[in-house]
Amino acid sequence: CAAYGAAMIYPSEGFEPLEVLRAVETERCTALYGVPTMFIAELDHPEFSNFDLSSLRTGTMAGSPCPIEVMKRVIGDMNMKEVTIAYGMTETSPVSFQSSAADSIERRVSTVGRVHPHIEVKIIDEGGHIVAPGIPGELMTRGYSVMLGYWNDPEITMEAIDTAGWMHTGDQATIDEEGFCKIVGRIKDMVIRGGENVYPREIEEFLHRHPKVQDVQVIGVPDEKYGEELCAWICLKEGEHSNPEEIRTFCKGQIAHYKIPLYVRFVDEFP
Repeated sequence: CAAYGAAMIYPSEGFEPLEVLRAVETERCTALYGVPTMFIAELDHPEFSNFDLSSLRTGTMAGSPCPIEVMKRVIGDMNMKEVTIAYGMTETSPVSFQSSAADSIERRVSTVGRVHPHIEVKIIDEGGHIVAPGIPGELMTRGYSVMLGYWNDPEITMEAIDTAGWMHTGDQATIDEEGFCKIVGRIKDMVIRGGENVYPREIEEFLHRHPKVQDVQVIGVPDEKYGEELCAWICLKEGEHSNPEEIRTFCKGQIAHYKIPLYVRFVDEFP
């Protein structure tokens, strides 16, 4: 914004979806930024239809995967046809990959786009070897955007950045032949159920397709038989009701049986 002289609007001290909608209409904003959960809160606000958002055309979504149905609503209902997806870390200042407005919706929700200019990236296996395109491994980044280190914590810095300047992101990812990066999940978040590797992100993406689901978080919980089982915490859309069996029935035949959450819990909101 500073480079191009664009105005920056701060609707409120903390995130309030209603204040965001008011600001967009009043200030005739052209771009909107946030994580998918913020966009969901704006789209599902009871007063959403009362606001004129026709000035919007673009923006950036980052922080977590965006379900394709949410992306369609952002483009259609919020007029953000040029919205892009970005990926990065605070430690990498903060964007390393970003999609293009010219990319298809499918590309924008299934990948985080291509690497930014002047940044190096690679995917490595557990032994530190670069893997072939399409093979998952840990995403590493190097370049001008990588931090110098954690304040007064050289030991943690050495764990995060190797001697060659490569930053360990801790994210499991793939890069295809065209350079598009797909974040599979956090390495530490991976659930191992009966020997099968399950990435919560994949289950969350699927459950977002359920017409009653507003948001969802999937985690692994200890299990005596399988080592770990899946637990889905679901926030339903306003006025909707559901139960665990309905959610599991929705999954059957659509995803592998071992990926169906054994436990389903409902919450009013996520912290």
